[in-house]
Amino acid sequence: MKNIFLKIAFISFTLLTFTNCSSDKDPENEVIVDTPVVETDPLTTSNVTTYMVDPNATKETIALFYNLKKLAKTKTAIGQQEAFNSFYQDAGGDSDIKKNTDYDPAILGSDFMFITDKNNNNQSDNWFYQQELKITADVKAAYAKGMINTFCWHLREPNKEDSFYASDMTPEQKATAFKSILPGGTNHEWYKKKLDKVASVVSNLKGANGELIPIIFRPFHEFDGSWFWWGANFCTPEEYKTAYQFTVTYLKTTKGVHNILYAFSPDNSYTTQTNYLSRYPGDAYVDILGMDNYGDFNNQGQPGADKANTKLKIISDYAKSKVKIAALTETGYRVTSSTPPVTNWFSTYLYSALTSNSIEVSYVMFWNNNSDGYYVPNGSVSNAADFKTYSTKTKSALVNSLPKMYELPK
Repeated sequence: MKNIFLKIAFISFTLLTFTNCSSDKDPENEVIVDTPVVETDPLTTSNVTTYMVDPNATKETIALFYNLKKLAKTKTAIGQQEAFNSFYQDAGGDSDIKKNTDYDPAILGSDFMFITDKNNNNQSDNWFYQQELKITADVKAAYAKGMINTFCWHLREPNKEDSFYASDMTPEQKATAFKSILPGGTNHEWYKKKLDKVASVVSNLKGANGELIPIIFRPFHEFDGSWFWWGANFCTPEEYKTAYQFTVTYLKTTKGVHNILYAFSPDNSYTTQTNYLSRYPGDAYVDILGMDNYGDFNNQGQPGADKANTKLKIISDYAKSKVKIAALTETGYRVTSSTPPVTNWFSTYLYSALTSNSIEVSYVMFWNNNSDGYYVPNGSVSNAADFKTYSTKTKSALVNSLPKMYELPK
């Protein structure tokens, strides 16, 4: 039997040799084999900080950057704003995601809004200070569960500090508010004091062993719209970049805060990389390339999901080329008593937007539930099964599917 195999192998080799030789002599018969392109990932456990905003980041923050970047190759972490405190119909207890799936989200979203409110006097009987304590306790609880923490900041405008919406401001206030917080501006010192509060809080977020808890910070989000006082109608691209750069430098260098990853997130108005980067402060100031997108998912079916995917691909491609992290930093479809759920919104439309065309998106963040409506179904509503199906798909990750996010792999 061995001799037969040897003869067959010899004949096969001879035929291959003959074919190759005859191909050399006859170009028309030549078979050209494309060498497969092997993508090499430049990110290693030893060079992580070369791609990060803060080269002096804590080891847990470095690990978070590394693991988020690697996670995106296979999964997208699922998060929700205020998951531990905002429930549909105010039904407290576990997060609504856990009520549905038996697992908490992979990411907890929080806000510095109440923490930096003018009425927060750091006294135990003060409502805003109580919110600060609740928020920081939630962050610590999420970290202890292995979850990821991200913060946005609905900062009140610097005049009366009553609102973050431009519609609540006078024309003069809208024209001057953002410019006033820039270096040299009349409210620059006011802004620095707000950042001092942020720095103080973040520097006191500590885990069970006294280690600083990493957070993702997403300042001045949805800036391409003009519903917030930092929106595109109220500052030039250079003024926006200056404010973002100052924010990062002040926290990182002046205040010495080293447990932050910085996220940049316009709304969904861009259609090209050039549009996306029009107010980009630069790679030295951004760890996470985000997008907030409700519009393309607002009952737009597959065409809307495809549009969202195209926009996510723009940031995913840039993140790949620059070794940054891509994320869908806010999204959702709000269901209320008068707005029914869209069939298969999670398991078909959202999932396809997050996974088609070889994109790498590290996380998706849904907005908070409340008494009147929800973005994420708990276990008792009609589209609960759709979300549960989505959460168990191959490329979805709740907290139970996360690796150890705060440790570099050995």
